[in-house]
Amino acid sequence: MEWQFFTEVLVGGLLSGVMYSLVAIGFVLIYKTSGVLNFAQGALLLFAALTFVSLTERGLPIWAAILLTLAAMTAIGALIERTVLRPLVNQPPITLFMATLGVSYVIEGAAQLLWGTQVHGLDLGIDDLPLEIGGVLISSFDLFAAAVAGAMVAALTLFFRYTRIGLGFRAVADDQLAALAVGLSLDRIWTAVWTAAGVVALVAGLLWGARLGVQFSLSLVVLKALPVLVLGGFDSISGAIVGGLIVGAVEKLAEVYVGPFVGGGIEGWIAYVAALGFLLIRPSGLFGAKPVERV
Repeated sequence: MEWQFFTEVLVGGLLSGVMYSLVAIGFVLIYKTSGVLNFAQGALLLFAALTFVSLTERGLPIWAAILLTLAAMTAIGALIERTVLRPLVNQPPITLFMATLGVSYVIEGAAQLLWGTQVHGLDLGIDDLPLEIGGVLISSFDLFAAAVAGAMVAALTLFFRYTRIGLGFRAVADDQLAALAVGLSLDRIWTAVWTAAGVVALVAGLLWGARLGVQFSLSLVVLKALPVLVLGGFDSISGAIVGGLIVGAVEKLAEVYVGPFVGGGIEGWIAYVAALGFLLIRPSGLFGAKPVERV
């Protein structure tokens, strides 16, 4: 029974980590191509969830609400790239980071003006019931979220490997100057990447909104992605997945097995302690590219 309980805690942590990975993927897409740490990803997630639930509450069918929300997130991603980041090309990283921080507050304010400030419940039709698999109880909603995350990673992998824009993305991620030399349009690539980040925010927003409810504190989920990025690497999609799994497992196991000895409540911060310790050992993360400088 002790091993069964340990397995349940571990599996629950791993599946929770998949939810963190969905948020982290949005960071990776932007950072990998432009070097911008997009702090607005949490606001995009909130806007997507709030738009979807507000449309469904007004009587739209789910499929129509998803399509309209997807169109809105695509437009917002392209608008951010064109009006905010494109004029700041070649500016210091701290300037770009502060720009995304400002964009996050603008998006949150726009969401409040459009849809109000009340808390909404979001039902995706997936009951959070325990399923017994091999004697281990697993949340059905967590399994659904893991399947969605896996499908998204597979779709992104196919997109970036076999499409023209995806190949351009990989070229820009490797070397922006070389990509320019062979005639690639950085503006077009960055617009596509910001659009993809908006789509990722939609998926993550729906899952997190169904889990926590759609409220303005939902944008703070972005903070959960930071230790994931530190562990996995800021420029690796696979690193975001692995980092999320590690963070989820560490949180649950630490809370259950270490928490009783220190008064409990360590699930909210233990991941940051682990990330800080890992940062001192391997600053680039498990899958992040190590910076190479000529001297």
